[in-house]
Amino acid sequence: MTQGSMLRKITDYANRADPYPVYAELRKTPVLHDEEGPYIVSTYWEIHGLLHDPRLSSDARNLGPQAVENLADEEDPALPPAFLRLDPPEHDRLRRLAMTPFGPPHTPRRIHAMRGELSRIIGELVDEFADRDRIDLVDDFSYPFPVTVICRLLGVPREDEPRFHHWAETLAASLDPDPGEDAAERRRVTQQARSELGLYLAELIEERRRAPGDDMLSALAAGHGPEGQMTQAELLSTAALLLVAGHETTVNLITNGMLTLLRNPDVLKQLRERPHLAVPLVEELLRYEPPVQLLPQRTPLADIDIAGVTIPKGASVWLVLASGNRDPQRFMEPDRFDPRRKDNQHLGFGSGIHSCFGAPLARLEAQLALTELARRLDNPRLLADPPEYRRNAVLRGPRHLPVAFDGLRGRDA
Repeated sequence: MTQGSMLRKITDYANRADPYPVYAELRKTPVLHDEEGPYIVSTYWEIHGLLHDPRLSSDARNLGPQAVENLADEEDPALPPAFLRLDPPEHDRLRRLAMTPFGPPHTPRRIHAMRGELSRIIGELVDEFADRDRIDLVDDFSYPFPVTVICRLLGVPREDEPRFHHWAETLAASLDPDPGEDAAERRRVTQQARSELGLYLAELIEERRRAPGDDMLSALAAGHGPEGQMTQAELLSTAALLLVAGHETTVNLITNGMLTLLRNPDVLKQLRERPHLAVPLVEELLRYEPPVQLLPQRTPLADIDIAGVTIPKGASVWLVLASGNRDPQRFMEPDRFDPRRKDNQHLGFGSGIHSCFGAPLARLEAQLALTELARRLDNPRLLADPPEYRRNAVLRGPRHLPVAFDGLRGRDA
């Protein structure tokens, strides 16, 4: 199997519903590369090591000329790279500033304090299923729930969702390394979405400066500390990252989670009877069906030797997190969904300095959402398996998940 043919298999939509046989084939060559294209890393320990290696950069500006062809869309002065795509020390400074109003160590109980509000939002969404016998879980629950949460957390008006929905989808789609797509057209569409989102957020931030509220945008806009505050450009890129990443991955986590539970009715029954199972269950979901399948933009700052291969400075590196999560050298029976799995140090939220900024919130959202769905839906069942998936190979999840059920239990049932 050549690197080129494997690359096509990874990005081929025909494999989106079940990419794991492709990953099993990929792991036979832990670091795969041929004459052109990225170095594809697929085994757990190699991925983990690179995520913690300071020689591996997340900044596209460090890519060599051969690897940078499809990344010109990053050169957008209206919305520069967010800290997710920067290296220390810039990354560390911006991430610390962003974390100040978000959670530990500055506001350690912010996420915990949201539990009641999250439960209320979930309850209201599920209540709307009354007098129905089927839903599209994505459109009726998995999407509106985290969007509502991130809007309230940031201070973005929920009624503006139709405006930023298209921008968010476009920016999420830009992560997909589809080699068959018209690169010039994608750059144009992506830059337009970034510019429009930047203008929208700039207006909103100015409103928060004039009339601050109890939200993250107000705190970020007014923030002062020993490291100063973000520039306007940094503030815009950080706000855009939080708005988009704050719901895109959680939509997939909840939808993949419910799909997995409906395929494993014994586990669904256990969750209904023992809600405390939600914590390890979500960790196993993050290993078994991670919402982020791969990280396609990394590059060495110096030559790196790994698994008998030298990855040269400036080369493009893909880290296939979902493959590492199914590596039998790290996890026993990796293709079995087991919420009671021990030592579940998965790569579902990445690892190292770029581990998911919003992981505590995403975990809590998924735990509460899946528990309530399991408890209140009477005899839920899939109407399509496999369901229709999103095109995106990076942010993998069903576009629609039609579910039938016999009735709805009350909130206190």
